[in-house]
Amino acid sequence: MNLKWNTGDRKKISSDRKPNSTSNIMKRAAVLVVLASSLTFNIGFAKDNESSQLQKIFHIYASGEYIGAVSNENVVKDLVEEKIAETSSQYDDLRLNDELKISIISEQVFNLETNDTETIEKLGELVTVAADAFALSVNDEIAVYVKDLKSYHEVIRKLKLQSVSEKELTELEARKGSIDSLPPLKEDETRILDVVLKESVSGVTQQAKPEEIMTVDEAVKYLQKGVIEEKTYTVQVGDVFSKIAEQHNLTTSQLTKLNNGFGEKSVLQIGQQLKVTASTPLLNIEVVREKKATEEVKFENQIKNSNEMLKGDSKVLQEGSNGVKEITYRIREQNGIAIGKSIQQEEMIKEVKNNIVTKGTKVIPSRGSGKFSWPAEGGYISSKMGSRWGSVHRGIDIARPSGFAIKAADNGVVISSGQDGTYGNKVVVDHKNGFQTTYAHLASIHVKNGQIVSSGTKLGVMGSTGRSTGIHLHFEVRKNGALVNPLNYLN
Repeated sequence: MNLKWNTGDRKKISSDRKPNSTSNIMKRAAVLVVLASSLTFNIGFAKDNESSQLQKIFHIYASGEYIGAVSNENVVKDLVEEKIAETSSQYDDLRLNDELKISIISEQVFNLETNDTETIEKLGELVTVAADAFALSVNDEIAVYVKDLKSYHEVIRKLKLQSVSEKELTELEARKGSIDSLPPLKEDETRILDVVLKESVSGVTQQAKPEEIMTVDEAVKYLQKGVIEEKTYTVQVGDVFSKIAEQHNLTTSQLTKLNNGFGEKSVLQIGQQLKVTASTPLLNIEVVREKKATEEVKFENQIKNSNEMLKGDSKVLQEGSNGVKEITYRIREQNGIAIGKSIQQEEMIKEVKNNIVTKGTKVIPSRGSGKFSWPAEGGYISSKMGSRWGSVHRGIDIARPSGFAIKAADNGVVISSGQDGTYGNKVVVDHKNGFQTTYAHLASIHVKNGQIVSSGTKLGVMGSTGRSTGIHLHFEVRKNGALVNPLNYLN
């Protein structure tokens, strides 16, 4: 301790006496004993010599403020040394100095009138100690105190290591110290271009209260988390992950980071606790990476119409094949979360070939397009194709229409019309493209054999002729002579 005393009679008091090992309570008790005995002695002496002997008292000032008077100036030094010894035992390796400027002014008086106890107690409340420290400022405002400049650099490095590995940071620092240019990236290689602090950071050596000085790890944690404390949210009925994030002004990425193991696809349980407060860091670390990757380029399907080909026919002119391109990305991350991605360079190493198909547009009234429209006016499927009542149902049944007209499902030629056993009144249309459709149980038929019909032409009226349990249309589809499920072809 380098403590200078200002005294009225220009005397300097040495402060190189070391504190003893007695407890603080015993120390204070010893000080008070000295004061009491001194007071008693001086008063007695004054009575014996009051007409011929002046007494000396000491006025105490702290930072220019008058504190009081004492009869023994050494008790002030003892008090300060006690304070420093007390703090030194709690904070290792700190250089401590008193930050209160104490002045002692002596005065010769006839009557010794001092209140030593009150003065020392008042001074004791004011005396504090401070340590040489290094203040780390963010955007010109002091954020934390650390022990020294070395600790300051350790804090900055450890903050960067929250976003990159030790190896990556070491390699980056080595590259920055080299004049050689960066080698080309290899395929699927990623490297760090820079790690920067987004805020303005500076530092200066100054004194601070010992309890304000943080360790390196404490400072890193504080700068990362800021001053906001995390809170929890109890999952309620109907909650989903994204909704909880939105309610607490968080992104799903922030909520995921707060709750390891949980994400948008997680199954939440009622009563479950989730952390919902995202701390705002005092210092943000941005990492800039570059990555070289090969990516597949999907081919596109291109359609070329031709009026020289019949509608429903198509021909592949060129088989499609995917291409491959090599891309160099520049990726920006802040505190471990991607915030930007841009393409720096792109090179096609295998050309993409689009799939080109020619489709016919030529319409012949007797030839179908291969797409079937609904053959009734509304209605619903009352029975599907498949096993039914111990036999095979060869098509679908459509019942309860809004109207009773039965319509051709596509262009074609009527090849059969009339009564046909269990089918009742039946019409068969050949669409001249491998497909045939059958319409059965009609109440009446409105077309003839050989008649060309277009899609939507009225073939007859829905009924319940033949073996039928009620008014409906039985509809069948054949492709190249084989029965197929109409539901696979109806639009």
